[in-house]
Amino acid sequence: MAGLASIGVIGGSGLYEFLDTADEVKVDTPYGPPSDPLVIGEVAGRRVAFVPRHGRDHRFPPHRIPYRANLWALRSVGVRQILAPSAVGSLTPSYGPGTLVVPDQLVDRTTGRSQTYYNEGGAVHIQFADPYCPVGRARSLAAAQDLGWAPPTSGTLVVIEGPRFSTRAESQWYAAQGWTLIGMTGHPEAVLARELALCYTTIALVTDTDAGVEEGEGVTQAEVFRVFAENIGRLRELLMRVIADLPKERDCLCPHALDGLPLPFKLP
Repeated sequence: MAGLASIGVIGGSGLYEFLDTADEVKVDTPYGPPSDPLVIGEVAGRRVAFVPRHGRDHRFPPHRIPYRANLWALRSVGVRQILAPSAVGSLTPSYGPGTLVVPDQLVDRTTGRSQTYYNEGGAVHIQFADPYCPVGRARSLAAAQDLGWAPPTSGTLVVIEGPRFSTRAESQWYAAQGWTLIGMTGHPEAVLARELALCYTTIALVTDTDAGVEEGEGVTQAEVFRVFAENIGRLRELLMRVIADLPKERDCLCPHALDGLPLPFKLP
């Protein structure tokens, strides 16, 4: 099935509606099925594969998402560049709800997730100092600015286990480290993408300020869903622009992430 698509989008189920003449493709992986069958179609002349991160019916909570199957399935149909829109909380008052951020750094605070493909067959250590594709970030920032967003030029996303939201004390501690965003799904997506030599770019939409940032009752799921829904149209428009702008030939370090490493199996 390789060659069906070159760009992948991992996001909420409301996002795949931007695909034209979409077809479902079921993909089996060594890690079980992905969250749902892939939906493959065309956007701006590019072949795009979409997978709803939580499943179409939102049945997978963040700590139960089949991350390894999702990334493996995308690569197996030919995907080499991934855009990963997600809802996040803000750890600073300067990033209010509706702010778009393309983070450049990641902090893992999860506890129980399978986060590597290389559990057996020898040690495979990948370089992960800069977890996101520099080309994908640059194209996303430029497209956002062209469409009237005012994204910060950097941001650090801390990923927590979930599914609960943070306590005020936890939120304040994260903010004190200088971290600016908080979410539940950005890890292990980013590291698994690097382990498959894929380009991966998170496009984060702030839906709330975290519990310890401002006074109030704290974050609610209803609030997160409401703000994301209010911005879904703008987010789809941004994704379409970025997809059109991504280079057809990759000229970054991401494709070389596994060069010289003793891989225990062949990648799809």
